[in-house]
Amino acid sequence: MNCNVIAIGYGNELRSDDGIGQRVAKALHLSNVQSFAVHQLTPELAQNLAHADLAIFIDACFASQSSQIQVEPLSPASFKIIAGQMGDPTSLLALTKAIYGYCPRSWWIKVPGVNFELGQSLSSIAETGVAIALQKITQIVDENLSVLL
Repeated sequence: MNCNVIAIGYGNELRSDDGIGQRVAKALHLSNVQSFAVHQLTPELAQNLAHADLAIFIDACFASQSSQIQVEPLSPASFKIIAGQMGDPTSLLALTKAIYGYCPRSWWIKVPGVNFELGQSLSSIAETGVAIALQKITQIVDENLSVLL
């Protein structure tokens, strides 16, 4: 039995560290994962989510004191549609559930960044975060495949 896993990395690649999500999605080379690198979450992605068993969202966040990657399982109880907005994964998952009656088990990975100015290069903190995020995604996929199959 195959398991359909998608990873959606989003952010603005022209705003330095804000492009972390897309960078991770483009660097992700797992045979059982379909990867999307997008500027922002849009309603069109709901169709892909409706056919997935597992979804992983990757985005940049402002580095706090700890500069730790945040890995959060997303609970259906937190899904809400905010009129006309797909600003975060919970809104997109709520839309998927509303339209298709289903949404996949999901995780949200937030990678810290420090430079969100115009530019296309990542800070050293972001580069390290990208590498760690790729490891975390591999771990999430491996752990969840055994549950889903």
